[in-house]
Amino acid sequence: MTDLKTIILAAGKGTRMKSAVPKVLHPVCGKPMIEYVLDVAKAAGSKELIVVLGHMITAVREQLPPEVVTIEQKKLLGTADAVKTTSSHLKSFKGDILILCGDTPLLTKETVRALVKKHRGSKAVCTFLTAVVHDPQGYGRVIRDMDGKAVAIREDKDAVGFERQIAEINSGVYCINASALFAALDKVRQNKAKKEFYLTDIIEIFTQDGQTVETVATENFKEALGVNSRIDLAQSQEIIRRRILDRLMLAGVTIVDPASTHIDADVKIGRDTVVRPFSVIENNVRIGSGCLIGPFARIRPGSRIGDDVEVGNFTEVSRTKIGRATLMKHFGFLGDATVGANANIGAGTVTANYDGVEKHPTKIGDGAFIGSDAILVAPVKVGKKAVIGAASVVVRSDIPDGATAVGTPARVTKKARSQ
Repeated sequence: MTDLKTIILAAGKGTRMKSAVPKVLHPVCGKPMIEYVLDVAKAAGSKELIVVLGHMITAVREQLPPEVVTIEQKKLLGTADAVKTTSSHLKSFKGDILILCGDTPLLTKETVRALVKKHRGSKAVCTFLTAVVHDPQGYGRVIRDMDGKAVAIREDKDAVGFERQIAEINSGVYCINASALFAALDKVRQNKAKKEFYLTDIIEIFTQDGQTVETVATENFKEALGVNSRIDLAQSQEIIRRRILDRLMLAGVTIVDPASTHIDADVKIGRDTVVRPFSVIENNVRIGSGCLIGPFARIRPGSRIGDDVEVGNFTEVSRTKIGRATLMKHFGFLGDATVGANANIGAGTVTANYDGVEKHPTKIGDGAFIGSDAILVAPVKVGKKAVIGAASVVVRSDIPDGATAVGTPARVTKKARSQ
């Protein structure tokens, strides 16, 4: 099978975002939007990922995986010029090149795989993705001949007459023979109005040279739409959030109210866990089976929750590991904590993990009972089956296994029986 490499275009300024953050680094459900595009390229079978950068190159490069090749477009002269900057790196490559845009997080793996399959099956020199939309403004229109063959792409600002009524748009996704691509790029001329070199011009160049161009139409036009504004970003987030929730529900997780539940892309949740309304579960969280989460719970990055745990209403868990069958049923905060199995975290419990300079850990043993409104000023260790009285403040101390501590500051009033 012909080798496949991917070029991802991510050099633009994204001026309509009105942001000091590079557009492709804006998060969508917990991860930068360009990460979704990288995932799609990998799933399509790409042997190498090449990202063309320009605006704020250092900031973007730092967020990319180390195996990604980055190439700088020193002057932002359009998409054709951006692809052409990779020519030296790919000069000996004879396979197919997949071209994607770094601001299209809605693009699915299935669609891109179908595009590559169609391209290779048809023996076309180029196959590109199209979509039919209600409002094509801002997008390049697909121009077809009398036989229905795609012969050109007309950019929105250059479209005139009937071309402006065309509803089929170019999505900016291409699969192209490498040799043909760079030969065509040499023929692209600068657009007089925009002073840029359009990658879309290669379609007309191919057809005028008598080479075969094919298209694949996406069934869901939304996945072809890029993120150009904060409004687009919010719409993309809503779509991806629903995909995440659907995937979890199909895997056996109950989401009581999807409309009010926010779960990030890389969260993993076990079967028969129930997530109640208005809960937020952020990236890099793992939740076991049979748990009850929420309502109004926030599980922050790095947290690990075992099986049969209940994290109830108005609770927050951050960088914390909670053991099996532990209960935290009412409002409270656990940060930088390790909690054993079968423990009880009373209503209003807070681990005061930050001293103004550093974060400190709290360890709560198996079967421990933390009374309501207790404050554990870290670093703290509460032993197995130890009891902390209601409203007690444990200040940087160790409470032995089986002991009872009460007061402000908490003092041990009852030691464990000797065995």
